[in-house]
Amino acid sequence: MLRFTGAALVAASLAGATLAGDVTHFTLDNGLEAVVIEDHRAPVVVHMVWYRAGSADEVPGKSGVAHFLEHLMFKGTDDLAPGEFSKTVAANGGSDNAFTSYDYTAYFQRIAADRLDLVMGMEADRMRDLILSEDDWKTELQVIIEERNQRTDSDPAAIFGEQRRAAQYLNHPYGRPVIGWRHEMEALTRTDALDWYRRYYAPNNAILVVAGDVTPDEVRALAGQHYGPLEPTPGLAPRQRVSEPPQLAERRLRFPDARVAQPYVMRTYLAPERDPGDQTRAAALTILAELLGGNSATSVLGRALVFDSGCALYASAFYDGLSLDDTTFTLVAVPAADIGLDELEADMDAAIARFIDEGVNSDQFERVKTQLMAAEIYARDNVEGLARRYGEAMATGLSVKDVTAWPETLMAVTEADVIAAARELFDRRRAVTGYLEKAETGGTQ
Repeated sequence: MLRFTGAALVAASLAGATLAGDVTHFTLDNGLEAVVIEDHRAPVVVHMVWYRAGSADEVPGKSGVAHFLEHLMFKGTDDLAPGEFSKTVAANGGSDNAFTSYDYTAYFQRIAADRLDLVMGMEADRMRDLILSEDDWKTELQVIIEERNQRTDSDPAAIFGEQRRAAQYLNHPYGRPVIGWRHEMEALTRTDALDWYRRYYAPNNAILVVAGDVTPDEVRALAGQHYGPLEPTPGLAPRQRVSEPPQLAERRLRFPDARVAQPYVMRTYLAPERDPGDQTRAAALTILAELLGGNSATSVLGRALVFDSGCALYASAFYDGLSLDDTTFTLVAVPAADIGLDELEADMDAAIARFIDEGVNSDQFERVKTQLMAAEIYARDNVEGLARRYGEAMATGLSVKDVTAWPETLMAVTEADVIAAARELFDRRRAVTGYLEKAETGGTQ
């Protein structure tokens, strides 16, 4: 009789799942890549355009321009008045938004399937025909500065995160905040925004993702109609970024602030990303993060720091390999009452050392794999989530084949792979350790 582990059963279910996920990929003559994800259970569609241009592509001194242009894209075109894009989507029962990250900027609409033609036409219009008046860009510049005031400058944890990331990357632009450094944001101009727009917003630098109640033939026809006539940007070079030098010394920082309600210790290690055709190390790191801190009740750090010693209120680990260049692996722990951050850090390090020395608990390894594979199945039930998964992956250099191969790559990871990944990862020379703590006096110190 055949016997299946939990992960194997979930993998078998994944192979036979009938949820959303039939994927088609094609490229228009002007270079626009398109991905279609079919899901005919509801008459709804998600339409997304991802540009391979994010804050890490900005030139020094112009931080924040990618996010600035994201806001300005909701102004007018030669066919649409300022604000008319979103008003039209809402009037047709849909919703729309956009977001900027280090490696991409994306725009999306969720709307009834029979309105796909409408939103695709408007999105194609603003890909090449944006119009910015003096009032538009000056008003929106104040909007993003106020956004920084609210989300970063008024939040000590956000400032701490900026400082920590700047320390992590000695040379690479991932060390700059996506929203931008305030003094550089204040100097941005209409010309800066239009230069960015004209350089990067082009069909040959974009990925179209359409998910929902559509067919590949329907999307191909509409894409050809709306995006097909757009001229590509000639001579658009492959993304060229400066690389990190060898990191030879650990960096440490303390950020005291009177507004801090709950101190914590956080350490980030420079870590490899998911690479095209080779996602093995990233898969091992994904499982390592789950083993160390994915569940506060059963993870290595949760059991050791929260339940066994009681020195922490919370402990976790995070890793996201969807990045064009080297990313980070994060450890975080929140101390219990009367526990100092230095004591908590020492206990965290001791727990990790024991884990590497003793090896992976086989039962926990099996549970983590089962949970990850179950998450893959649940993800197929979320059309917008699937659209984001393919868009983000392709905007960071992966292919449709890489995305579809990811579950199998996770399943192939062994306990030995996880320990090997941990031994390679936990090199303090490539780490930044930060303490966020309450200041003794008002303000920061």
